[in-house]
This record gives sequence, structure tokens and C-alpha cells, in this order.
Amino acid sequence: MRILLVEDEATLAAQVRASLADAGYAVDTAADGIDGCHLGATEPYDAVVLDLGLPGLDGLSVLRRWRAAQVNVPVLILTARDSWTDKVEGIDAGADDYLAKPFRMEELLARIRALIRRAHGMPAPELACGPLRLNPRTGMATVDGAAVVLTAHEFKVLDYLMHHPGAIVSKATLTGHIYAQDFDRDSNTIEVFVGRLRRKLGVDVIETVRGQGYRLRPPPAPAGD
Repeated sequence: MRILLVEDEATLAAQVRASLADAGYAVDTAADGIDGCHLGATEPYDAVVLDLGLPGLDGLSVLRRWRAAQVNVPVLILTARDSWTDKVEGIDAGADDYLAKPFRMEELLARIRALIRRAHGMPAPELACGPLRLNPRTGMATVDGAAVVLTAHEFKVLDYLMHHPGAIVSKATLTGHIYAQDFDRDSNTIEVFVGRLRRKLGVDVIETVRGQGYRLRPPPAPAGD
């Protein structure tokens, strides 16, 4: 999953980016509202962490422009303002959640996970597809209860596919969602990660749809009586 962080406090931005990266997210950053607004409107993100007090263009204006342009990415706003009216204004502008500064990184990560789950209609904290389970908080995968050890990139590919069960996901889409903007992207490596996942999870878990991409194969429907 790929996150956009728009925060002008350099120290805080570095701390949040490190925490998000440690949790398995690809992270892009912007230090002002103008750059953040452009990135959010032109790049595919799974969630955005948006500060309100930004130079160039304030966070509320950024958010309003995104929503007016039908950019529907989940947005968590950060605010140092303690007034409930500022929080209400942020929610009414199109934010999905807010977090007041100072905050604990654990709470930020939990809120991001919840935003992404809700955006995909998945209220449960653990993702499931047949005998396959994935816990986005711990990064642990199991098949029929047996633990499967994943590398960081294997986890990112599987995490994205499990948030889109049954959907055909192209290599370009996977590349856009598992790598940050400044990473040297190579869509051919997706084939390598998928091949590794098949060896670890079972060859029938991830289906190749010729010329289109990959699909997490849903479990077969139970036979009727």
C-alpha cells in the first residue's frame, strides 16, 4: 500500500515516514500544500496523511480541491489546533478521520489501517481469502493456520491483492502501489514476487490472467445440496 504524507515539519515528517515504512507502506512526502495537492491528484495512493497548517496552500484547501476533482482517497488530517470547530471543518471538507498533535505513532498506524480497510469494505482487522489469512498490523500470513514467512515486498504484493479479492490487478497497478515515487521501479520484478508467493502459498492462490494481470483466486463456492 502506498501513502502520501503532506507535512511541513521536517522532524515530524521524517518520524512518520520512518514509522510508515517500517509498517510496510511505500511513502511519498510533500513539504507544502502545492506539491502535496499535485501528488494527490496525479499519483495512485491508498491513503493520505495531511497536515492542516501547510505553507503555500493550507490543508483544507488541498482537501477541498481533491474532493472537487473526485479524488476519493481516504484522508487522515493532522492538526495542532485544539478547537472542535477546526476538526468539524476538516471532516466537512472531506476528511475521513483526524488526529491531533502530539500523537503516538501506534495510533496513527492503527487509524491508517482502519481507513484502508473501510475503503475496501473490510471491517475485520485480519484479511482472509479461503484458508489464507494476512494480518496487516503484524505482517503475518498463514495458510490453514500454518505461518508463512514473507519478505517485505512479498507482503506488499499480497497485501494489495488481498485488499482487492477477485479483482484483476495489472502489473502496472501493483508497481504503482508498492513502490514510492523515488524508488527505481521495475514492473518485471512483480513477476518474481508473485512467483515466490505461489511457492509459499500454493500455486492456485494467485491466478495469472493473460494480458491483464493477477487475481487473488477466491475460494470455490460450497456445492449445493
